[in-house]
Amino acid sequence: MITSQEIHSVKLRFGIIGNSPLLNHAIQVAMQAAPTDMTVLITGESGSGKESFSKIIHSLSLRKHGKFIAINCGAIPEGTIDSELFGHEKGSFTGAHEARKGYFEVTDGGSIFLDEIGEMPLGTQARLLRVLENGEFIKVGSSKVQKTNVRVITATNVNLIKAVEKGKFREDLYYRLNTVPIFVPPLRERGEDMVLLFRKFTSDFSERYHVKPISLDEGAQNLLMRYPFPGNIRQLKNIAEQISLLEQEREVDAQTLSKYLPNDNSRLPMAISGNTQKSEGTDFSERDLLYKVLFDMKKDMNELKKLVLESYQNGGLNQSIIQKHSGLFEDMESNFTPSETQESSPNYSVPLVLESQKSSSSMDEHDYEDETIEDIIHEEDDNSLSLEKKEKEMILRALRKHNNKRKYAASDLGISERTLYRKIKQYEIDQ
Repeated sequence: MITSQEIHSVKLRFGIIGNSPLLNHAIQVAMQAAPTDMTVLITGESGSGKESFSKIIHSLSLRKHGKFIAINCGAIPEGTIDSELFGHEKGSFTGAHEARKGYFEVTDGGSIFLDEIGEMPLGTQARLLRVLENGEFIKVGSSKVQKTNVRVITATNVNLIKAVEKGKFREDLYYRLNTVPIFVPPLRERGEDMVLLFRKFTSDFSERYHVKPISLDEGAQNLLMRYPFPGNIRQLKNIAEQISLLEQEREVDAQTLSKYLPNDNSRLPMAISGNTQKSEGTDFSERDLLYKVLFDMKKDMNELKKLVLESYQNGGLNQSIIQKHSGLFEDMESNFTPSETQESSPNYSVPLVLESQKSSSSMDEHDYEDETIEDIIHEEDDNSLSLEKKEKEMILRALRKHNNKRKYAASDLGISERTLYRKIKQYEIDQ
């Protein structure tokens, strides 16, 4: 029988904070399963701390001196996941310049944690089932059966039973994985654990940023415990860091805390406030903000095209044209004003961009002018903005910047590596 003192000791060792009965039960099951070699399936929402339980199981098992590797199945592209997990032989596919050991071979005698197991392709699921039943696997491009002695711990934030019903997950694999189920409760079901975690996070951030720790009054604590936290511990930690950095008053009340809790219970770190008013039915997100920037850029480009076209048609820049497009010059740091334009600026009969292009062209002057004007008018009339095209350009730019390393490109774009891979397939981007 595992005592409460033993559970408390495990919490201290692995940095787990909270006294929720659901949390204590999950830890107790993990401790009971650890000494065995039984396969464990950890379920729970994203951000609830499932990986910590995999570490508990490995560290308290007889394999604690063996290797432990945590793999995110959702972050590995479908075309390479078999190679990553089971290895490959030289020349087995394009780019396989040498043989490679897979994770199941490397962790022989240890434990492997497969996170987001619900994202694993069906073909790989069949290979995994063979490892679980017989301890056998075959490298990609090989016909030789190899043995491995690995304990498999899995986790998912999706309902695998529904995935089985939809044909996205093998039923036989589900029952093989679900030998010992462990449910990690979401933060909203852990009561006062929210306050304890918030206090721990703000204390850590106060040491990191050399500020006085944040404290919550009773009203703020009650508000914190009522908030559902769909992003779980990750979201709470994000909010704690924001408050630690931004708030001047170190004792926070409910009114102040409410500014950092999204009104729509989304996973955004804080609500959009200030002078920006949220229209009815509008849901702000990072993608919405990106789209707004793209539309603003498109609008400015169209205005600039109109300015160039009108100045050309009217024989050069004049005060009326500058005043009509004055919005283009509002954010310029110079002292340029429309009233000074006519006196201080030379009267170009042709815009500089057209003059530069004409000097490098061998075509007839009249034909060139007609074609240029036609191009400008055509682009001006095309006011449609392809968001997919812009998104593809941003992905290509990020990949080039990081030499096609998806992990760093995804971080630069602010998306997950799995999402980036899906976008690469969607837009058929060659790497």
